[in-house]
Amino acid sequence: MTRELEKGPDRKPRPHLEKPTLDKYLEKITLTEKATHQVLKPWVGIGLGFVFLVITMSFAAAYVADQPGYLIIIAAAVIAGYMAMNIGANDVTNNVGAAVGSKAITMTTALVIAAIFEIVGAVFAGGRVVATIEGGIIDIAQIPSREHFVWVMMAALVSAAAWINIATWSGAPISTTHSVIGGILGAGVTAAGLSAVHWLSLAGITASWMISPLLGGGIAALLLAFIKTFIIYRDDRIDAAVFWTPLLIAVMLGSFGCYFALVGLEKVVTIGLGTGLSIGLVVGALTVMIARPWIRRQAQGLDNRSQSLRIFFQVPLILSAALLSFAHGANDVSNAVGPLSAIVANIGGFSSPAATAEIPLWVMLIGAFGISCGLLLFGPKLIHVVGEEITKLNPVRAFCVALATAVTVILATTLGLPVSTTHTAVGAVFGIGFFREWYTRNSKRRLDYVRRRTGQTDFERRAEHSPEEAQRRQLVRRSHFMTIIGAWVVTVPISAALSAVIYTILAAIFI
Repeated sequence: MTRELEKGPDRKPRPHLEKPTLDKYLEKITLTEKATHQVLKPWVGIGLGFVFLVITMSFAAAYVADQPGYLIIIAAAVIAGYMAMNIGANDVTNNVGAAVGSKAITMTTALVIAAIFEIVGAVFAGGRVVATIEGGIIDIAQIPSREHFVWVMMAALVSAAAWINIATWSGAPISTTHSVIGGILGAGVTAAGLSAVHWLSLAGITASWMISPLLGGGIAALLLAFIKTFIIYRDDRIDAAVFWTPLLIAVMLGSFGCYFALVGLEKVVTIGLGTGLSIGLVVGALTVMIARPWIRRQAQGLDNRSQSLRIFFQVPLILSAALLSFAHGANDVSNAVGPLSAIVANIGGFSSPAATAEIPLWVMLIGAFGISCGLLLFGPKLIHVVGEEITKLNPVRAFCVALATAVTVILATTLGLPVSTTHTAVGAVFGIGFFREWYTRNSKRRLDYVRRRTGQTDFERRAEHSPEEAQRRQLVRRSHFMTIIGAWVVTVPISAALSAVIYTILAAIFI
């Protein structure tokens, strides 16, 4: 009877303790909190970056407070820290953009790996002097005095850091090395005239604007063509992958081994080309011995489809992110701390400027931690651009990007060509995208493979698209292509012009 009453039509619903009006109010509050978080998120990064610069100022003051011109050195240290953060925010795409875009590793994992190996590379294998100062874009002997030289370096730091910041905010990965070169060029010409420019060195740098992306893109496209020919469009993909993947991984790790021997450690120990190549061959041979049984175990039970191939390239991509970060820290840290080291070496003197000596450890630490701070706080923006927005990447294509970057740097180093790792890595991403556009439309091998797998010989042709639809179906986003190419072209001129203006102002105030 009681149960019937409970189920009766006149039975009133049980009252709820919760208040619907309160629930609506809390939903509004939660939505407001989420919106506020999104609005304030960029400011959190800016605030933490400011804290790092305050720490940098205090750190530098502890080392140079008793030296002549210590205020100038402290100011230069803060600017160098700011420059290092911008390098980290912009250049981190070289190392982890493809791996993140392919979903091989998460953004958080990529940032942590990059931050750790950037610091290790900078501290333990960092360059003694920035190449543009030691090698000679500007003949420092023609600069009137050490005081002028100090303000040339200060102007170069400020202009390069400002331009890299603008490029990062605009979503354009650029060469930080070229930014520093432009800064030194502009201030140096203003201080000493056009006769002080080493035009041959400048011509080589200009050539690298075209060589780096074309070489990186070409090698990446060839690697993807190789993988499609010998692995993807084979009747038994898994067996083909078991045979070829260890060799591809060996080429990557062997290239990195050779790179570290010739470039990454050149400021620590001098290794000849023959020895460097031998080291690369040994690393490659050991890699094949280790990778082949590992790949064979990974292949057990896999379906014979393209998606299964991704598992073979995830670990190599993690290794490439770590190794590229180490190499970047070892070399590009000088872009931030080289001018600072030159200021420390020349402050307080009025005779002819001297070439910079070995970079002090405290200066190197500012660069190392500044790069890691910048990539952790501001790196995700360009990682998304390079890894996801230019063209679609998966682990196989991302591996081609990483390997093409390594091989291009090795080849350029062997030939004595100055190349940009940023231009190379981004050029490789573009190369992958443009090759896929061509291959999808023109590959007879792909068509023959589909015929064999389906048993069909006649396929319906897709109707001609309108120009708007054809543009939408492009595998490379042309808007990003034009933005990035435009940023590359104007990097040296803009940083040079900024530096010239800044130097003129500083010289008028302090000299």
